Amino acid sequence: MTTRTFILGCLLVAICEPAIKEGNPPKEANNTVDLATLTGVVKFEGKLPSATIINMHADPQCAKQHNVPIFSQELVTDAKSGLQNVIVFVADGLGDRAFGQPSQSVVIDQKGCQYQPHVLAIRANQTLEVMNHDPTSHNVHPVPANNREWNKAEPPGSSVETTFSREEIAIPVKCNIHPWMRGYIAVLKHPYFAVTGQDGSFDLPGLPPGTYLIEAWHEKLGTATQKITVGAGETRTVDFVFK
Repeated sequence: MTTRTFILGCLLVAICEPAIKEGNPPKEANNTVDLATLTGVVKFEGKLPSATIINMHADPQCAKQHNVPIFSQELVTDAKSGLQNVIVFVADGLGDRAFGQPSQSVVIDQKGCQYQPHVLAIRANQTLEVMNHDPTSHNVHPVPANNREWNKAEPPGSSVETTFSREEIAIPVKCNIHPWMRGYIAVLKHPYFAVTGQDGSFDLPGLPPGTYLIEAWHEKLGTATQKITVGAGETRTVDFVFK
């Protein structure tokens, strides 16, 4: 190898090496193996109040869709006292972490003259679509404390899209035409939240290791909190009991 060839080779390495490093950055220290999961059940303890039957006869188009009595969804449990429609979320401990904006929308359906689901959670600035599959008109009216209030009519077969920019637990939603229609929308700035299912269960996957304040919110029973620490790859159980 001549001296000229050696010098030229060194120059090429010096020029190309930074480009190679920039094109192939090292993997982040945290990956899916490092992340933790919180799982649990929310239960109701005590005597369950009698469920209220909803009277829809003010609008025959609503009433004729139901062949059996329809009950209020304010307090719903299963046979093992699992409490439905509880929002469970990380209330503190994430620090200044930033999270990407989800591209998919979240849907509330008006069907049977009820909001389905009764309670949902959504990210701040995520698109919410409110659909009307009923044969009658509705009037969707969220009443937030920290976000913009709005009020829109929805004829049969129509839909409305909107977003909420600020975190809020939780925004009441009503229909000005059908006073029995009521739901709730929780808005969070991070993805670590869940709404309990029919058995009261929930999962919060993908948490970075750390110490967190976990909060459970129910529209009638208020809030409960627990502080918990999770390690890398750990699965922890966090149960809540409302009385």
